[in-house]
Amino acid sequence: MTIKDTPEEWEIRASETPFVGKKTSVRADDVVMPNGAVARRDYQVHPGSVAVLAIDDQDRVLVIRQYRHPVRHKLWEIPAGLLDIPGENPLHAAQRELYEEAHVKAEDWRVLTDVYTTPGGCDEAVRIFLARNLSEADGRRFEVEDEEADMELARILVDDLVRGVLAGDLHNNCLVVGVLSLVAARGGEGLDALRRAEAPWPARPFEA
Repeated sequence: MTIKDTPEEWEIRASETPFVGKKTSVRADDVVMPNGAVARRDYQVHPGSVAVLAIDDQDRVLVIRQYRHPVRHKLWEIPAGLLDIPGENPLHAAQRELYEEAHVKAEDWRVLTDVYTTPGGCDEAVRIFLARNLSEADGRRFEVEDEEADMELARILVDDLVRGVLAGDLHNNCLVVGVLSLVAARGGEGLDALRRAEAPWPARPFEA
């Protein structure tokens, strides 16, 4: 038996979009179940995101602390952002986010993992990159606004982040998945065996 997620789409009898926001919307589909019954499924339609686990030569991960209103928390996270431009190359988007949020560039990029954040209620897909060989970016710092204006930046040891995750102190999904994937990759075939940065991403197809 092959353990692999596979694409599949059940029949949709009707569909409507009762809410359209600035970046996302809500869709309501009437979906035909295997027994022939029709059930309504409401979910958020999302453009997709990228996130960057950037690690320096002292085994520290670049993290940011930012207010997240829906959960009423300030969360420690890794740099991340929306795929605002349809068909945008996710690597280019990740490089942009690392520059804008941390004013850092990286020489070595790999795909760490791909996830659906909440597949029961949202179609958001996130590609988490591993970035290594870090250095200060050139040029002016990006001017932040809104929640990002209050953002804090730090570099935290991988072991400390793992302890925080397992203790229930850190909750951001990209940070949790990224850090634990990093540890798993190191304990497996190694970081150099990770997928190349331009690896195909069926969830969000892009131009090379």
